[in-house]
Amino acid sequence: MALKTPLYDAHLAAGGKMVEFAGWSLPINYGSQIEEHHAVRQAAGMFDVSHMTVVDLQGPGVLDYLRHLLANDVAKLKEAGQALYGCMLDHEGGVIDDLITYFIEPGFFRTVVNAATREADLAWMREQAVGFEVEIGERDDLAMIAVQGPEARDRVIELLAAPAAADLKPFRAMSHGEFFIARTGYTGEDGFEVLLPASEAEAFWQGLIEAGVRPCGLGARDSLRLEAGLNLYGQDMDTSTSPLESNLAWTVAFEPEERDFIGRRALEIQREAGVQRQLVGLVLGRGGIPRTGTPVHTPEGVGEVTSGSFGPTIECPVALARIPAGDFETVEVELRGRRLEARVVKPPFVRGGKVRV
Repeated sequence: MALKTPLYDAHLAAGGKMVEFAGWSLPINYGSQIEEHHAVRQAAGMFDVSHMTVVDLQGPGVLDYLRHLLANDVAKLKEAGQALYGCMLDHEGGVIDDLITYFIEPGFFRTVVNAATREADLAWMREQAVGFEVEIGERDDLAMIAVQGPEARDRVIELLAAPAAADLKPFRAMSHGEFFIARTGYTGEDGFEVLLPASEAEAFWQGLIEAGVRPCGLGARDSLRLEAGLNLYGQDMDTSTSPLESNLAWTVAFEPEERDFIGRRALEIQREAGVQRQLVGLVLGRGGIPRTGTPVHTPEGVGEVTSGSFGPTIECPVALARIPAGDFETVEVELRGRRLEARVVKPPFVRGGKVRV
């Protein structure tokens, strides 16, 4: 039986079409996925992301532990509330998960991991904690609601009477009573991800609805993140791929040289030899929508689509694809025995409500 978030009954009451995702029962949509997508791009929409796992890491050795565990360097975080995106790698440089880590105070960090990788992530984190003075605690008492769109921040600030949140910079977070408000998201739009006690989730959700924020499901979340060029774990990256071939080289902190993070040597070897594969964006015309696994033909060999969909904002099919390394202006996507030309672009396709390609 699928797990239920604290908002399960609220989803049913709002007409949510429930599906199983990563072992959880979540809404795929509440009617029109396209309208939900546009609501986020043009005004404000919200997503129940309580299936994701919040992990608190505390202790005198937590900084050294995270500097070893993650490919990005949490020592960059100097001020309380700062956040850092990066990957947790295995020893071969493969991506175990991508996550956001928040610096709460000295000796205290918080991270959020993906639901589909929860058990493997926690097992790996605990295994790597041997020898470090750190406690790893899963916060199953918290819910998480993402409010996204050009009007999202104003709606949250007004509802929570939290004027200080207006001063939060991107990738910063603050506490407001029992609420943890982070200016982060997965849509390419501005907004907040709000962590709050599970017991308070339904009241906050209903308050947002009354404030004009539209409930949105997994379908819109996926089309929004794809237009924003944001990777989905398990499709655009996994343990068979490294950050260097997943358009995430920018998240790997090779400096300082003496920091020995897990997977470092494997990435250094790959960097020195030259990356053989790359993750790129594709823009297609009419003729069909490329889905995961669709072959992509290039002058250097065949790759494949990792994520593909119709982009409601860009009004055409778009995709992320892993293809051989090279400088290509166009490639051919094979759909139902036909080869359709696709333009190769650097993601994002859409950011801040504007088409970028």
